Amino acid sequence: MLLHPTNCLSLWVDVARYPYSSQMSDSFQFDLNAYCRRIGFVGRLEPTLPVLKSLAERHACSIPFENLDVVLGRGVDLNPEALEKKLVHDRRGGYCFEQNSLMLGVLRQIGFEVTPLAGRVRLGRTREELPPRTHLFLSVKIEGEEWLFDVGVGGFSLTTPIRRNSNEEQLTLHEPRRILGSEGAYFHQGWSGKEWIDVYEFSGEEMPEIDREVSNWWTSTSPKSKFSQNLFCALASSNGERLGLINDRFTRRRGDDVLEVIEIGSADQLLEILDLRFGLGFSVGTRFQSGDRPWPTT
Repeated sequence: MLLHPTNCLSLWVDVARYPYSSQMSDSFQFDLNAYCRRIGFVGRLEPTLPVLKSLAERHACSIPFENLDVVLGRGVDLNPEALEKKLVHDRRGGYCFEQNSLMLGVLRQIGFEVTPLAGRVRLGRTREELPPRTHLFLSVKIEGEEWLFDVGVGGFSLTTPIRRNSNEEQLTLHEPRRILGSEGAYFHQGWSGKEWIDVYEFSGEEMPEIDREVSNWWTSTSPKSKFSQNLFCALASSNGERLGLINDRFTRRRGDDVLEVIEIGSADQLLEILDLRFGLGFSVGTRFQSGDRPWPTT
């Protein structure tokens, strides 16, 4: 049996038992040691449900959801090298195409059977509206059962994978979830504390690389994209709380209970919140665009 040892965190990948990893030998290999240090994961990396659950929790509680490079006009690069550098080594965050593209590669390298899926985010929208199909999330098959894994949907990022083919309420480390619908039209819903709300809609159709590239380009560059119009940041906590930042308002909540609110009055205070609450450090004087924006620029 061939084992690939690592130099830290007691982490092993058994490529003889899990040959899916060896299929990526000619492509980019993620630094799994560095990734595990980034999220604080300790243990054996193997394609099992307990490992998947631990990775979901640790990732969502360590790597913030954010669109800061979009509002800075830097663009979003989905090349594996760029994703690893930004989210792992530079200790930044990202939005769905970055977060879940990184995990698509990491999970496959571990040996999981993973399929990238496309969805339409419905947070804040009615069923009558048709949002763009610009959300990337993952389906992970373990022993014949499919699990949804999604660390890229902001304040509703999954901290626990959920069964894809179940319409029953499913508990997570944070708010309960459920999947409603039938063949061709499914709704991933979350419990707000008062009611079930649509997080996103999906058909089960795979999202191939070219579709991810095109959707990422539109999402990060179109003036009609909500990511060009707003500043977002979100991070889960292992104690069940969630931190959120939308433009000039920071919140700390547990379910529907808002525990703390900070109205941000200046660009310097925004930098302080990003640093102290989300672990995102930017150079003194950094400004996320200028002029009249819904977040402070001066």
